[in-house]
Amino acid sequence: MATLFVGLGRMGAPMVRRYAGTTATVLFDVDTAIARALADDIAARPLDSLAELPDDVDTVILMLPNSRIVESVLEADGLLDRLPGGALVIDMGSSEPTSTRRLAEAARERGIGYVDAPVSGGVAKAVTGQLSIMVGGEVADASRARPHLAPMGATILDVGPSGAGHAAKALNNLLSATNIAAAAEVLAVASSFGIDPGVMVAVLNASTGRSQATEVKYPKYVVTGCYDSGFAMDLMLKDVAIAQSLARGEGLQTPVTDAAAEAAGNARATLARDDLDHTELARYYEYINQVSFRATGA
Repeated sequence: MATLFVGLGRMGAPMVRRYAGTTATVLFDVDTAIARALADDIAARPLDSLAELPDDVDTVILMLPNSRIVESVLEADGLLDRLPGGALVIDMGSSEPTSTRRLAEAARERGIGYVDAPVSGGVAKAVTGQLSIMVGGEVADASRARPHLAPMGATILDVGPSGAGHAAKALNNLLSATNIAAAAEVLAVASSFGIDPGVMVAVLNASTGRSQATEVKYPKYVVTGCYDSGFAMDLMLKDVAIAQSLARGEGLQTPVTDAAAEAAGNARATLARDDLDHTELARYYEYINQVSFRATGA
């Protein structure tokens, strides 16, 4: 049997390179040239149209930008109706939990398993197969999904029922954005006071203020002035909005992360480019405070 892998973008392409070495794989992307070229490179089979689903496909992995596209592929394009009973769908993108729950129910009505398994770690860890993967779905479906996820992830966490994986991913990215914003405010003060930003980052990482943002993002992408982590600002904002909607749905007060979300939205509007990297939230703080986060010698 074979797996259909849909979505061969910045994350999907390195992920399927890890995956195709373990399982017979069929590739689909809206850009058929990308699918054909990658298929030739990794000995997979390209698919020009989802209407031509091969008979041996019993698993589908989706790595798509948002829920609207997932819904289009599964419902409007009819993929759910073409899959055989007992098939398994694994959505590894950052979808909306409410949409995920509805799609999972639609899949169950057809005798198809459905798992949400979004990832964290970015392109670098997609390349090395060291992604963190958050799995939501029925226990039996999550168990079936694990062998498919293992080639792509170093940490696979079962987090709850359908939609829980996507909720966990969005909440993680909300905190990630908050950490970037908080560190930027601290660096702005430090820089104004005469402390080299590279030195201040080193202080944070040797002390209790450290986070993944200060340990990875600031040394690699901020104090170097590169701002090229490979994860788009717009994708971060999408996840932040999903996380905020979850908080509002539960009637919870979240003033700290709300402030970070507002800052991220202001950064998008102020810097006003379609290709903004998510780490450019720090660049926004440089701009509004008229300081530089570039380390001496960087």
